[in-house]
Amino acid sequence: MALTNEIVRQRLVEKFGDQLTDWQEPYGMLTFAAPKDLNLKVLQFLFDDEQLQFRFLADLQAVNYPDRKGEELAVVYHIHNLKDNIRIRFKVYTDIQKPDVFSATALYQSANWMERETYDFFGVNFLGHPNLIRVLNVDEMDYFPMRKEFPLEDQSRIDKDDEMFGRGGAFGFGTEMGSHHDTIAEEDKPDKSKEI
Repeated sequence: MALTNEIVRQRLVEKFGDQLTDWQEPYGMLTFAAPKDLNLKVLQFLFDDEQLQFRFLADLQAVNYPDRKGEELAVVYHIHNLKDNIRIRFKVYTDIQKPDVFSATALYQSANWMERETYDFFGVNFLGHPNLIRVLNVDEMDYFPMRKEFPLEDQSRIDKDDEMFGRGGAFGFGTEMGSHHDTIAEEDKPDKSKEI
């Protein structure tokens, strides 16, 4: 019998009960969350279970949710069953002030570099990782650039023309430039059919 999302969910609920939450299937991919202290137990079960056999870690990254107090960072695992060609998404949330999550490197060798990259950009501290150092940013950085803690642009600049950034102007479809580079909207253009 082919493995389905329903079977995967049923096996996980049998094992972990209501500790697993936030069940969804966006675009057909089974997605769920667990307390961060269970991440290795859930991953080990998905790996070892003879019916499930999720033995390939396709991707691991983080997401910053600034409005989720106490669980601002999510570590997201995409795990693949190569035999039945089915992939699932598993999330654990952690406090940005103490972003400790157990490393999956003992189970998946591919987690090594992915956890280092996630540490480098989001500051997730993977407990038990063999060499948790920055891989792309300089060692001297004292911040994590993918966290949503910084404004996207310098709010104090006065030399920017908002119209050039798609804000506040009338640029777009159906507009043209006037004689002094003023924008003329379609409805404000003179009616040339009435000209003699």
